Amino acid sequence: MRKYQNITLSLPKELIQKVKHIAVERNTSISALLTSLLEELVNREESYQKVYLQHLKLLEEGFDLGTGGAISWRREDLYERE
Repeated sequence: MRKYQNITLSLPKELIQKVKHIAVERNTSISALLTSLLEELVNREESYQKVYLQHLKLLEEGFDLGTGGAISWRREDLYERE
């Protein structure tokens, strides 16, 4: 079972009226609407952090380009000059 804690928010009155309207349209409460939005935000951030760390690990490990560390080409070979 989830534990809940009350918080106090100070929001502009115009925003509260618009949020109330959205909550009514979705047949929910402002609290449930905010909970859903905040959970979505947290999930996105956690997913981003997970992928970010995975990519950092890949960069630290490096990639095998099949060259064995030897360069078999010259810069001039890559860029044709006229």
